[in-house]
Amino acid sequence: MVKKLYRVENGKKLSGVCMGLAEYINIDVTIIRLIWALFTIFTGFFMGIVLYIACVFIIPEEPGYIDGQYTEK
Repeated sequence: MVKKLYRVENGKKLSGVCMGLAEYINIDVTIIRLIWALFTIFTGFFMGIVLYIACVFIIPEEPGYIDGQYTEK
């Protein structure tokens, strides 16, 4: 079975991108958020922010969530 990357609603801060990445590679979300923040700072903010916005539009939401509400599949 292929593991899929999703934006996760449960435990998200902004849009669930970092939470989804953390679940996908099975590490703590705090590490992902720190790496993303450092990447954003060291690239002059532009690249980190643009990449995050791109991820919001490219990575699909976790199945079972519609308008922030969990529904049965």
